[in-house]
Amino acid sequence: MSNKHHESRDSQNEHGSEKAQAETHDNEELSRAPIAETTSGDAAAAAGSSGGEGKASVSRETELESQVRALTAELAKVREELSSVNDKYLRKLADDVNFRKRMAREKEDTLRFAVATLLGDLIPILDDFDRAIASAETARDYAILHDGIVLIRRQLGGMLENKYGLKRFESLGKPFDPNHHEAVAMISGEGDEATVAEEFLPGYGLNERILRTAKVKVMMPGVRQDESVARTGSGDVEDTGGAATAPTDIEQ
Repeated sequence: MSNKHHESRDSQNEHGSEKAQAETHDNEELSRAPIAETTSGDAAAAAGSSGGEGKASVSRETELESQVRALTAELAKVREELSSVNDKYLRKLADDVNFRKRMAREKEDTLRFAVATLLGDLIPILDDFDRAIASAETARDYAILHDGIVLIRRQLGGMLENKYGLKRFESLGKPFDPNHHEAVAMISGEGDEATVAEEFLPGYGLNERILRTAKVKVMMPGVRQDESVARTGSGDVEDTGGAATAPTDIEQ
């Protein structure tokens, strides 16, 4: 009895132990299954991420290459435009230099030949003088020489006035004007203002400009008796003089 009882207990113990081992094995399998699934999922995700990054990198490189090509083309275009502008600037600079040189030559020629027209008009006057001199030497007649000189003077004055605007202005009897007259002598006389009493050299003007002032003698008005000033007071002397007498014919 006791042996059977012991054997039955041992078999039950063995059966329980096998059942416990089987349950432990199942639990381990269950615990390992999620870990495997998780590991495989992470690997797939990592592979997907790596593929996305590779595509993004390729796309970025392509975009950069496109930008580099565009910038290179733009730089070439800018260099071409700069070269064209530089050529235009150099041609313009050369034109300006040539223009300045040409203007300088023309100005020099103008200064050298400015009186060419006037001299050409004076040559016939010189011919007239030569003929008058020759005629006077032959005839020995003062009247012929005088008339010839008067004629040449009239011809020369008319040519200068009509063609060049040179005009002689009259001064005798006119009020003294320092812009037109130069006083080289002075006399005292009656009147209210200074007047040209005599003309030594005539004055000439070109259009509206005075070329030479006239050399004249000026008649200054005298101080009348009723214009004398009586000064009274300490240290003053009464002035009762008559008309002031200015020096006459003061030549310079």
